[in-house]
Amino acid sequence: MAENITTELSQELLNFLQGEKLLLLHTTDHETGVPNVAAISWALAIGPKLIRFAIDPRSRVVANINKDPRISLAVIGPESTYSISGTAKSDTENLQGVALKMIKVDITVDEVRDIMFYGAKLSTEPAYVKTYDPKLAEKYDSEVYTALRKG
Repeated sequence: MAENITTELSQELLNFLQGEKLLLLHTTDHETGVPNVAAISWALAIGPKLIRFAIDPRSRVVANINKDPRISLAVIGPESTYSISGTAKSDTENLQGVALKMIKVDITVDEVRDIMFYGAKLSTEPAYVKTYDPKLAEKYDSEVYTALRKG
C-alpha cells in the first residue's frame, strides 16, 4: 500500500483539530539531543498549513523548540493516525486574557503522513478526563481557545 503523504492538513484533519484532542508533540531535547515527547491538548488548526497550541513558557518543550524548531505531532484520529512534521516558533508574550501563564506556539506544517498500520482504522479516539475543578477547567479552556483564535 502506498503511503499517503501531503504538504498540508486535509479538510478532515483541519476540522478534527479544533480543540480538546490528545496530541503527542515530539521535539529534540535541548540538553541531551534525544527525542522528547509531550502530551498536549490546547491546540487548534488555524489553517491547512498552521497549527497553534498553548503551553506554559517554563515547559521543556519551549526550550527544545528554541534550540531546534523541527517537530512532529502525532494525531490519533479521525479513523487513522497521522504524523505531522513542521517547524515550530514559540512566542515570548503571554497569551492575553488567560489567567494561566501561557504562550502560543505556531507550527508551520511541512508534511502530513497517514501512519496507521496496514489493514486497520481507528474505531474510537483516545479520551481523557480533567482531574481538577470542572468549572475551572471550562474557564481555562474558554480563555485559552479564545486567545489562540485571536493569534
